[in-house]
Amino acid sequence: MSTAFQTAVRTNVQREKRYAAIDRLVASGDRTSLAVVVRTGGLDGEFRRRALEGLADCGGSDLLAELAEDTTIERSLRRRAAQLA
Repeated sequence: MSTAFQTAVRTNVQREKRYAAIDRLVASGDRTSLAVVVRTGGLDGEFRRRALEGLADCGGSDLLAELAEDTTIERSLRRRAAQLA
């Protein structure tokens, strides 16, 4: 996994740096890593939602549809994934 991904999911990272890392994943089109961020249960919802939005921005509709059906993530994230898919 990339340095941006590691920054996005690592504990004790400043909010701004975590947002920037997610934005780098979006800019590079790393849809797989963005989906993993969404599935990472220990992250605050704001970062997971940012990753969902990023998936939509970089053409990850297949992954969004998959996330919409994934019962291991919170219902609100599944609903948003379905809206974006």
